[in-house]
Amino acid sequence: MSEQQESNRPMTGRVVSSAMDKSITVLVERKVQHRMYGKIIRRSTKIHAHDEANECKVGDLVMVEQCRPLSKTKTWRLIKVLEQAE
Repeated sequence: MSEQQESNRPMTGRVVSSAMDKSITVLVERKVQHRMYGKIIRRSTKIHAHDEANECKVGDLVMVEQCRPLSKTKTWRLIKVLEQAE
């Protein structure tokens, strides 16, 4: 059971697009250290996630988790909306 929960990997990010039906695009940013210079830099990844109730809007802060492939690009599912956009 713990192996399954470990593989779900919850991540938080901002919704950058909600134009699709039951789908959102989430921008996840992380901070990494540059290999040579040591400076902290931001890296970002765009994730397509399943939003069953179409509840998200652009700018919302959301938590998503990895799941089985739902389509060609969607392998994430919306858990909850952490913060609503104004």
